[in-house]
Amino acid sequence: MKAAYIDRFGGPEVLKYGDLPDPAPGPGQVVVDTVAASVNGADPKVAAGDYKQATFPVILGRDFSGVVSALGSGVQDLHIGEEVFGVLEGGRDGTYCEKIAVGAAIIARKPAELTHVNAAALALTGLTALCSVEDTLKLKRGETILIQGGAGGVASFAIQLAKHIGARVITTASSKNVDFVRALGADEVIDYTTTDFTKAVRDCDAVFETVGGDVALKSFAVLKPGGRAAFIASGAQAPKPERSDITALRPAVGRDRPHLERIAELYRSGAVRAPHVTLFDLARASEALRVSEGRHFKGKLVLRVR
Repeated sequence: MKAAYIDRFGGPEVLKYGDLPDPAPGPGQVVVDTVAASVNGADPKVAAGDYKQATFPVILGRDFSGVVSALGSGVQDLHIGEEVFGVLEGGRDGTYCEKIAVGAAIIARKPAELTHVNAAALALTGLTALCSVEDTLKLKRGETILIQGGAGGVASFAIQLAKHIGARVITTASSKNVDFVRALGADEVIDYTTTDFTKAVRDCDAVFETVGGDVALKSFAVLKPGGRAAFIASGAQAPKPERSDITALRPAVGRDRPHLERIAELYRSGAVRAPHVTLFDLARASEALRVSEGRHFKGKLVLRVR
């Protein structure tokens, strides 16, 4: 099969495109012929060796959409020819390729209304937003939430999800993306290129932080007493607040079919729409990785595999 992979750690330039062996399904697994694979913020870190994978070659990528082409023993609820989407098991990479072996229990049928490209774009972003906003922050109707970095893939899903829940949504974005995030449903948009959000926002019930660095640490300032903040861009642990009257949380983003089916349900109902997508052919994966590394793009980067 064709794949984009690394055989040493480094920047986007170390990503190679070539042939690797086809996978075979193990017990409880299916093989999916990949149609599209998403590029995520973790991918440049994997390439750089931040997660210290031990065995080369390493195929990058975590979420995908495609067609079931083989069944492992014990798989009874999926069938050859079905269109599916999902995210690989936690701690595993390997979707920048033409075939993937993955546990059948953690992937879901792709809605017919959703293209493979958009399904790949929604898989991990939607899973992360759901686990963060619904499961971890437990956002409620009538609450106010600040979502940092609203134009990104996860944050743009979170804006729509929070509005569906019935919350008041404030988000930050650059000047060029203000109209974009407002169209997603944000009630208030802070242009971070001209305005310090800590001077413009206060008394939030919740913060969903997707940017990291100083932005993460400053986010505590906008919370009301009893508020809570969820962080996905600050490492394995949430940063520690200096205040004792608020809670800092690091969402646990698990892999399971019910969350993927929830994404499909939200899409079918019109509560969320597919993100803005910039598409690259698999052979140009290194270019996509370079764009991802720069972090200043709208929506999602997706690889067209076939």
